[in-house]
Amino acid sequence: MGKSSEASLRDSHKEMPEIGRRNELRVVREAPPGLYLDGGELGEILLPRRYIPDAIQLGDSLEIFLYLDSEDRLVATTETPHAMVGDFACLRVVGVTPGIGAFLDWGLAKDLLLPIREQDHRVHQGDWVVAFIYLDEESGRIVASTRLGRHLSPEPPKYAEGQPVQLLIARETPLGYQAIVENAHWGLLYHSELAGPLQLGESLRGFVRAVREDGKLDLGLDPAGYGRVAPLAHRIIQALEKNGGQLDFDDESTPESIRAAFGTSKKAFKQALGALLRERRIRFIQDGIELVNEHPDPKKGKV
Repeated sequence: MGKSSEASLRDSHKEMPEIGRRNELRVVREAPPGLYLDGGELGEILLPRRYIPDAIQLGDSLEIFLYLDSEDRLVATTETPHAMVGDFACLRVVGVTPGIGAFLDWGLAKDLLLPIREQDHRVHQGDWVVAFIYLDEESGRIVASTRLGRHLSPEPPKYAEGQPVQLLIARETPLGYQAIVENAHWGLLYHSELAGPLQLGESLRGFVRAVREDGKLDLGLDPAGYGRVAPLAHRIIQALEKNGGQLDFDDESTPESIRAAFGTSKKAFKQALGALLRERRIRFIQDGIELVNEHPDPKKGKV
């Protein structure tokens, strides 16, 4: 092995690996249980033989996920869990142990513990829960928590009205759905803004409607104002053109059918129809709308 290769190996890992995250570690030796990786200050870390990729050699670097096995020993895997430390995720309860807590399927051989003290309500086998995954400082173990508020950012939100954001639906309330915004803040999607029910744990794109004084966010699934009307109006025209100039949709169509066809709320759809009517690009017909041809072909007669 040349000097440049040796220098590369020495520099391949300068920071201490993060437990509960993906890391790139160098293979330092092989043993019957598997490969041992350079964990820096954490020492050598085992990658069990069943996870060893083909054609791997000593000195190669591997991207692995680092966690604790059933005996609380550091171990590496090339598998990727459904979520990692620092993430909010919707996970299924696969077991409950009285006095200890519940266990969640997060995609690895060892299930993830949701301690009793970290449950905002008692869970049962088969439930789906939205949980935060973190590294417990006392035990050094990776655990989950459904007490979501304590794991959100304490910093005031600095979003602009109309800004697109990523949402995770966390729970339903009488007013609407609470969503975790950008893995950091609470927001609310009002029932009145929605075409139909949402699913717990659903991840979707939304928009900031307003930033409230208490630091919480009012949300929508469509852009506000002209920013949502113009693109939607264009999609309606395209759909009319593809369907021979007519559609079985109007301002009496159900919110569910509008959401399924156009991916938007009924409120936004009606606003787009209003804009197209004012521009004389469509007209209402029985049980639908029709494209207006302002320059008809004389051979076909007037529309």
